[in-house]
Amino acid sequence: MSKTSSGAKPPTVLPYQTPSLTEHYTIGKRLGQGQFGTTYLCIHKPTGQQYACKSIPKRKLICQEDYDDVWREIQIMHHLSEHTHVVRIRGTYEDQLSVHLVMELCEGGELFDRIVKKGHYSEREAAKLIKTIVGVVEACHSLGVMHRDLKPENFLFDTVEENAALKATDFGLSVFYKPGESFSDVVGSPYYVAPEVLRKHYGPEADVWSAGVILYILLSGVPPFWAVLFLPTLLPPETEMGIFRQILQGKIDFDSEPWPAISESAKDLIRKMLDRNPKRRLTAHQVLCHPWIVDDTIAPEKPLDSAVLSRLKQFSAMNKLKKMALRVISERLSEEEIGGLKELFKMIDTDNSGTITFEELKDGLKRVGSELMESEIKDLMDAADIDNNGTIDYGEFLAATVHLNKLEREENLVSAFTFFDKDGSGYITIDELQQACKEFGLSDVHLDEMIKEIDQDNDGQIDYGEFAAMMRKGNGGIGRRTMRRTINLGDALGVTANGSKELNHFK
Repeated sequence: MSKTSSGAKPPTVLPYQTPSLTEHYTIGKRLGQGQFGTTYLCIHKPTGQQYACKSIPKRKLICQEDYDDVWREIQIMHHLSEHTHVVRIRGTYEDQLSVHLVMELCEGGELFDRIVKKGHYSEREAAKLIKTIVGVVEACHSLGVMHRDLKPENFLFDTVEENAALKATDFGLSVFYKPGESFSDVVGSPYYVAPEVLRKHYGPEADVWSAGVILYILLSGVPPFWAVLFLPTLLPPETEMGIFRQILQGKIDFDSEPWPAISESAKDLIRKMLDRNPKRRLTAHQVLCHPWIVDDTIAPEKPLDSAVLSRLKQFSAMNKLKKMALRVISERLSEEEIGGLKELFKMIDTDNSGTITFEELKDGLKRVGSELMESEIKDLMDAADIDNNGTIDYGEFLAATVHLNKLEREENLVSAFTFFDKDGSGYITIDELQQACKEFGLSDVHLDEMIKEIDQDNDGQIDYGEFAAMMRKGNGGIGRRTMRRTINLGDALGVTANGSKELNHFK
């Protein structure tokens, strides 16, 4: 790809214009420098809240592919950023010179720096950290994302405290993928790259290898391959080649200190994460079930729910109004917020028909580790199929899988309430609900019972306060009679309310 020719309109990353970053934020001190971007402290002018802003100068984006990479990074951050252990993105701004990603501020620094400071961690501490890291990997994989650059520099502590939460950052090399798809571009960082990446034929298993290298480092303070030098700096080509040879052929050292004192269980897990055959290597879910990770040393019999499945379960337990409201909200979310779900929909819709059939949903859930019975999948299908036409279309899929944190934003609730309150009276009446049900193709809805469930002051209609309370309520304000079948399903399934380009955040 060629550089933009002079005189031509410069390309943009975002498909829309944004206000100026400095209208909303005051830019403070520099926090770190990466190969592509610089991270600054920034203060939100209206609230005084502190954030981190990663600014990527456009002069470093040489071709269209570089612009696409930054846009994909933004979409992936939105796709993942409701996860407890992923740095949350707050907003994106673009001007003539730069693209700015405003994110949650993590003041505790990199995991890498803590390893250097501590030397190495105890087994219990290491198990806790790797559980978080692999938990992020599992969430990525279940949402159709491969990170491709897992390393201690890309995990930040949210505070300086000893027990601070660990959060993943820097999705600059991450990609959306479909099960069975393989990649050939060699990306990542020398110490952490999997052998199949060097062989230019790899999939999501490469992330588990990188996490295995991190675990080895947490327990010993040095990487398993080519441990003569351990600096996150640019390595000379001969050193890089030496590391790659070790990765492809080298033996894992469990003889040097401190390995003789480390449990066999820990070493067993590392061997299985660093299996050179990606087909034999543990999946992220299997790592989380390994006895060394599980506190009571007994791996759980029931698989963890994938992110998709837990969101579908939540959705199945909601009343009809909440489902319709989610459909309204999801249609109003920005392209960057729903880009990841669009990729996920395409991953499950294998025949590219624009709708998901029962068989496609069954196969899709199986691929992300679900072991549900057909009857349970049928119930989830019925719950997501708002218009009861036997398939899940894109709008229904968005409504069923969008993260609930997004719906709780005030502007989204107001927007949804306004959709139902057709006459602008400030109340949703039974007639307005009936009209909305017709628009969504819903029939057989006990509207009087639904209103009774939500109407706290018994005036026969729903005001904004009652609507917002219903939307924010963990179980969706489910009616005991109207949704009895769905509630029983929810109980049975255990529905819960929670369901290398160095673009580093701190560098």
